[in-house]
This record gives sequence, structure tokens and C-alpha cells, in this order.
Amino acid sequence: MQLTFLGAAGEVTGSQHLVETESRRLLLDCGLFQGRDEETGPKNARFHCAPRRLDAVILSHAHIDHSGNLPGLIKAGYEGDIYCTRATADIASMMLRDSAKIQKEDAAYRSAKENRPVEPLYTEEEAREVVQRFRYVPFGKWETIDPEIRVRFHHAGHILGSAISEIEILDGEEWRRLIFTGDLGRRDKPLLNDPVPQERCDVVITESTYGNRIHPDTGDVKAELQEVISLAAERQSKVIIPAFSLGRTQLLVYLLNELRNENTLCRVPVFIDSPLATRLTEIYRDHQEFMDEDVQETLKFDDDVFDFDGLTYTRGRDESIALNKRPGPFVVISASGMCENGRVVHHLKNAVGDPDNIIMIIGFQAKGSLGRQIVDRREHVYIFGRRFELNAEVRTISGLSAHADAEDFRWWFGEMQKQGGCGHAFIVHGEQGGAEALAELIADTCDHPPIVPQFGESFEV
Repeated sequence: MQLTFLGAAGEVTGSQHLVETESRRLLLDCGLFQGRDEETGPKNARFHCAPRRLDAVILSHAHIDHSGNLPGLIKAGYEGDIYCTRATADIASMMLRDSAKIQKEDAAYRSAKENRPVEPLYTEEEAREVVQRFRYVPFGKWETIDPEIRVRFHHAGHILGSAISEIEILDGEEWRRLIFTGDLGRRDKPLLNDPVPQERCDVVITESTYGNRIHPDTGDVKAELQEVISLAAERQSKVIIPAFSLGRTQLLVYLLNELRNENTLCRVPVFIDSPLATRLTEIYRDHQEFMDEDVQETLKFDDDVFDFDGLTYTRGRDESIALNKRPGPFVVISASGMCENGRVVHHLKNAVGDPDNIIMIIGFQAKGSLGRQIVDRREHVYIFGRRFELNAEVRTISGLSAHADAEDFRWWFGEMQKQGGCGHAFIVHGEQGGAEALAELIADTCDHPPIVPQFGESFEV
């Protein structure tokens, strides 16, 4: 069996891993490389996996860096099916259409700026074609792809529908067992089921995003949310929370609903101002039966864990604009998570100058982003090309990451070691520090030294 790493190798985007035997070719994930166009454009436009010759694609979850180039793969000639959980298919269908829309807008902007025609990677119609290729696989049940490949999905605990892929593939006359973590989630995190430990395998391909870090306790987040909203009520001010539409927004709403059920949340209006987040929350509602035991207990007395008295999901543009003129106190949760585009930028423009307002940053902010300027508490920030004084109070919360940290990896691989460990381990989806730290952490679990592959590298196992 040969493994070739064609994305998320030495970096954290563009997940794409090729598994080959003498008779079968299988692709794990097909994500977009994310970053500056001049760097990622050529990577996204060209496939190194020979799409026409692939037998199947297995999709771990719906985040764009794992699913975002599926339309491009089909456009390049892939004719087979895409195997994933039902929730992943539902979310990916929406995310891919949204991605196509953004690409269309970016292409139009670049065409005008560069005075030359620029085409998007794919259109909304091509994104819709992907939906016809999805084949739903229930958690915990084997799905036979063909006589030489079968797959079983286990909860990964990262986002709704995210799966650890357990794959059995016939290699010559021998069946080989491969585990692909996708993005591994955290134990004891609200909303989702914990990642499921795996038994002995021949090969494991694991992410490593936070292999060298330990996250703060999620329980502290509820306390800080409560404190910030109470402070806003006292000041009669606004709280602006930039949040990614998928995963982070739903988790925030769930925590706020818990506080309301506990009678500890100040009666301040909360607005979810993101059309995509609103649509994705509907999908979360449709799949509540796959959420953790705490959610199931709450559903016995609360029929909707994503709604509470005082919460409003805005719909139209006019409702969003009206929030900028509304007096406090109130809370706005709005995309995008790094404050680079979307409705949250308008809310920030109208909030940053007032020292009574609070900006709550709940996730990683990339260097150069508006979110990073705010986290760094610059005296001035630039929004829509204009300079604004940053007078608002800035709070940073780090306990909501959906990725496993070093302690989660130690537990998950420790459970695997109890079941015999693994033959080979390949460490992907992480920067050098995280990947190397994880390689050291799991070395005793593996028969051979763990490998951190780089883009395009192939290995015989």
C-alpha cells in the first residue's frame, strides 16, 4: 500500500491524502488550500491525484479545508461517489454553495482590479453537483464501497457529523486497516460526543493542529460569558462577538442557553446576525439525536437547545443594519470569525470607538487580520480602509477550540496503545511545532517512528 500526501502536509489547510494498492485508489478528503490567492490559487487549480482514476472519496467532515475542492475534483473528471455521514453531507452542501458564491465575488473583484478575466475555481451549479455524489454512511456501521474497500465511521467530536474513518482495504491478498482521524475533537466538550478511541491498526493518519498546546477549560467560558453580558447590562452597551458560522456559533448559543436554563444569564437581547450561521443551526437542530448525553438530558425539558427567550436570528439585511442604530444593551454574534468580511465588520465599525462596548474574541486570529489588530489592542484599527480609534474593551477567550490538544491526543493514542497500538503513523494538518510534538508524544504507540510528511511525499507501508 502506498500513501501520498497532497495537502495538509506541513501545513493546516488543503487536506487531501491518496491511498493506493495495486488495484484501488482512494482519496481521503479534498479540501481547499486557504490563504493568499497568489500562493493557494495554483495549488487549488491543479490535482495530483489523477481524479479520473479514483475509485472513491471518503470525506471526514464539512469544513472547507477538508471538503472545499470536491466540486473542482468532479470538474477535473472524478466520476465516483463521496462517502460521509448524513450530517456532513447536509452541512457540506450548504458550505460548498457558499464557497462558490464567495469565489464568484472574489473573481469579479480581481477581474476588475487586474484588468483581465479571472474565473472562480467552480460555480454554484458545480457545487450542487457534488450533492448528487454523496453516499451517507451511518456512524458505527460498515459500508462496503466495493469488494476490496469498506469503511466505518466513528464520532470525531470536532463539528457536527465529523468522523474518524476506519478503512479496511485489500492489499494484494492481505486486508490492511487504516485509521484517518480527520480533525480530532476534544473530550468532555459541550454539545458533541467525545472522539471514539480505536483498536490496533496498520496505519493511522492523524491531524496535529494543537499537538504542542493545552486548551483552557471550557467551563471557564460560561463564567466569562455571564460576566461580560452582565457588564454590558450595567453599562447599557453592546457586546460584539465575531464567530465562525459553522461550529463556533452553535456552541456559543448552546452555552448561552445553558446559562438561561440555569437562571444565571442576564436578560439582555442576543442576536445571531449571520444568514449562513442561521441556516447551519437548522441543520444542527435536524441532527440533535447525534449530540452528547448532556444535550439529550436537556431535550427532556427544553425542546430546542439553540433557542431561548431573548434570542433572535436576524434574517434580512435591513434587520442587520438596524442593529447598528439600536441602543444597548445587547449582544451580537456575527461572522466572520477573523473579522475580515461579513456583517461583523459593520458592527465593529460602529462599536470600536465606544469604551463602554465590549469586543469578545473567541478564536485564533491570523496575523494581519482585523481580528489580530483588535486582539493586539492597537490604538487604531483600519476598517473599510478608514482609521478608527480602538476604545472598546477587548476580551479574549481561548477555551472554545474544536481541535484536540496535547492532553486529548495523549488520551486517544493511549487508548489505542492499550489495544495494541499501530504499525505506522503519519502526522498531518499541523505546523512544524505541533506535528513534531505529537510525533514525540505518540512514539511509544507505534511500531515505527512517526513520520511528518511534506507535500507530495509518498510512502510504502
